[in-house]
Amino acid sequence: MSEHLTDENFTVRAVHHAPCELVFAVMTTPEHLTHFWGPTGTHTPIENIIVDLRPGGAFETTMVSEHSGDTYTMRAVYIDLDPPRYLSWRELDSEVFTEITFIDLGDGSTEVVTTQRGLPPAMRTPEARAGWGTALDRNATYLASLMAEEGGA
Repeated sequence: MSEHLTDENFTVRAVHHAPCELVFAVMTTPEHLTHFWGPTGTHTPIENIIVDLRPGGAFETTMVSEHSGDTYTMRAVYIDLDPPRYLSWRELDSEVFTEITFIDLGDGSTEVVTTQRGLPPAMRTPEARAGWGTALDRNATYLASLMAEEGGA
């Protein structure tokens, strides 16, 4: 995984050994999102996830701290999508714009390029970036487990 942060923008690239269709589904289906959404030390119960996968549709998650029980809600609206190649949303509170491009590498792997634009200062801190990084790591681990299950079936 590689990261690049400039002022208000953040881009991360990762390669997953899974097909585009699966990687896209994992990012857009509550049954998958519940397994990894949020940084280490949080969990996001499936009943706390709303996905209305269409332009103008809602994307909402409420993470729960495993230590304190505090909740953290992210409310967004999908802007554009082109399954399984592209997905974007805008967060309602922070107005952060997130876009994800899924690139089929032709060998059963997918490169995922995630860019966030308009990050407020609180989301640019090393702690915030580290938390976001653990969520991406959890996503990669979850995808790998799905591929291992598929290979073992």
